[in-house]
Amino acid sequence: MFEVRNLFAIAALAAFLAPVSVQAGETPAPEGAKVYFINLKDGDTVANPVKIQFGLSGMGVAPAGVEDKKNTGHHHLLIDTTLEGEALNEPIPSDDQHRHFGGGQTETSVELPAGPHTLQLVLGDWSHIPHNPPVMSERITITVK
Repeated sequence: MFEVRNLFAIAALAAFLAPVSVQAGETPAPEGAKVYFINLKDGDTVANPVKIQFGLSGMGVAPAGVEDKKNTGHHHLLIDTTLEGEALNEPIPSDDQHRHFGGGQTETSVELPAGPHTLQLVLGDWSHIPHNPPVMSERITITVK
């Protein structure tokens, strides 16, 4: 009887942890997929509001929460920050430095303080986790007048 209870406890724990085991990189990205800025390039000087157009090749755009569409994701804009290491294994945060476009948007306008800013695009899967391998743009620096 004692051993059966242990088996039930182990099974319950495994069922509880199963959803947690899905980590970044679980959603594959096709070879050659890339995300990029359409209208901005490194070194540009711009004025507010800053219009940012997101480009994507080798994959499609689907809103957050849509997990049955292969080779799709949605855009995230990183402002003055990076995603590295273990952060690539977790949902991308949602704050002023990590902007989510879970509705499938492919452009935005943002107000930024005057001065230099870094921008980077990251494609997230249906649950906001970067793909495997991560589909990330080059990090660019712009200056806001």
